Amino acid sequence: MSSDSSELPPAPHRPGRHAFPSPASPEVRRLPVRTTWTGPHRDLRLLRRAGRRQRRVATFAALGYFAVFLTLTVEFPSVMTRPAPGGLPTGLLLALVQLPVTWLAVILYEFTARRYVDPLARRVRRQSYGTVDGEWRR
Repeated sequence: MSSDSSELPPAPHRPGRHAFPSPASPEVRRLPVRTTWTGPHRDLRLLRRAGRRQRRVATFAALGYFAVFLTLTVEFPSVMTRPAPGGLPTGLLLALVQLPVTWLAVILYEFTARRYVDPLARRVRRQSYGTVDGEWRR
């Protein structure tokens, strides 16, 4: 038995899974066009949107301050070396303020989660499981 692959007949061509069918082929299914934001998945969309908004706000609060600090350090070193009211250099004072700003971002994240995201998550959970007299059922 030989392991030479030139003796084998050529394999028939099969398009890969990534190949898109032509619009005229029967494989193409037309999806319904969504005209409203109502329906059974509306709460899931709202939950995803609230979670994204929450992450963006907290991330921009922490990273925005850090970016401002780095920009000041690079562009205006004379401002960063001036003494601040406490006697420390301004750059060191701004660096020390980064820790409270990060904690503020975490607190903001928790606040928005409890206020906006958690009620939506509870509503989605109730709709998916349903409740009967306060008891969960599937």
